[in-house]
Amino acid sequence: MTIMSFLLLIILYLVFFLYFSGLNPQELTIYFWPGHSITHSVAIIIVGAILLGLILGYAVHLYGTVTHMLKHWRRDRQEKKAREVAAIYREGVGRLLSGDVKRAHSLLQKALERDPSRVDTYIAMANVHLQEGHPQEALTLLLKARSLEPRSLEVLFKLANSYEETGQDDQAQLVYQDLLLIENDNRKALRCLRDLHIRHDRWQEAFNLQKRILKAGPGANRLEEEKRKALYLRYEVARQGIEADESDQAKGELKEITKQDPAFVPARVSLGDIYRRQKRTEDAINVWQDGYRTLGKSIFLSRLEELYLADEDPASLLALYRSFLEDRKDDLILRLCYGKLCLRLEMVDEALEQLYAVESTGVESRQLHLLLAEAHRRRKRLDDAIAEYKKALGIDSPRLTLGYACDVCEEPSEEWQSRCPACGTWGSFSLAGREHIQNVPPLEMRPIHHGEREEWNEGGE
Repeated sequence: MTIMSFLLLIILYLVFFLYFSGLNPQELTIYFWPGHSITHSVAIIIVGAILLGLILGYAVHLYGTVTHMLKHWRRDRQEKKAREVAAIYREGVGRLLSGDVKRAHSLLQKALERDPSRVDTYIAMANVHLQEGHPQEALTLLLKARSLEPRSLEVLFKLANSYEETGQDDQAQLVYQDLLLIENDNRKALRCLRDLHIRHDRWQEAFNLQKRILKAGPGANRLEEEKRKALYLRYEVARQGIEADESDQAKGELKEITKQDPAFVPARVSLGDIYRRQKRTEDAINVWQDGYRTLGKSIFLSRLEELYLADEDPASLLALYRSFLEDRKDDLILRLCYGKLCLRLEMVDEALEQLYAVESTGVESRQLHLLLAEAHRRRKRLDDAIAEYKKALGIDSPRLTLGYACDVCEEPSEEWQSRCPACGTWGSFSLAGREHIQNVPPLEMRPIHHGEREEWNEGGE
């Protein structure tokens, strides 16, 4: 508004005031409270009221403008601070990812001091402490982050994972349970808690969680894997029932598992174990025989061998082996197991026949060489026995080698290597089994006094 417009308004207002005063010359008395009043002309009172309203309105407007300006200033200041903290945080995370842990620590600590309410900074700083080998400090930061955002899934997962890494599985379990209270069908939390129970052999709890995982609907690419895991956990629950003398219930479970997956070997083996424990020998034999004929696994042969020999019935066991050989003439594992049984029964010639049949195929096996060595020893063929023992021990060469193993992953190697092919560590190969030798305390050495050697010799005679 220009000055001329403002003066014009004032002139118009004065003209209006004079005109209004001329029309209303009478006076008006207004009482504020008893004994206190003012008396003026009607025009002055009306104009005064208008001016007072304008002043009050302007004051309210001025207050609103100042308040808005203050809020805007504070917001701009907070946004500027947030941008600065975010930039420091990003640089700190970048340093952490690049491996510069020391610089990352400094930057993230600075970001945390500038803004102690950022949860992501607490998480990043906890990662720094974990890499520095300070797990307790990391847990303290994560607990602080949890107090700021109790329902943050990211914080809860990181906290539970940190508890697991520090061996505090009970605390990790509680955090996973809290997480599931927030999101009942969180599949990642269900799997983590299930794996935690598996690690501590809490099979029933793990199986219950696995059923929840399947109910939550795993992705199509994981569905079969999760179904298989449910089967394995169901088996472990049944096996635990056997150990707790709940054989009848466990037997029913194992039968159902075998129907569901006929190729699952442990269920057939354990079912036969239950029958044997219940003195139902024929049922145990039928289960293990059917298991071997169906799946061809040597564990069934071992179970049958234990049962028949415990009942002092080697003839039936030999007949069984021979019937298996008629059906599976090319099964080298069967011939190897049969050869071992013949050695056990002192049927050395038949054992050698079976073992030679395996050897003739060009198989190189430590077990085969050990069995051949034992057969030759029992036939007093000491040179042949020694040759086979050498092959079994891996010393069938002009020079003796003790072998090497990686100190990190225990990968074995005949020759020393500068880098482990399994874990990729350089300079980690040492003499195999050296820890069993070098950790033994040395013998106490002392001088032999005069006459002691003669005493020992006399005692030996």
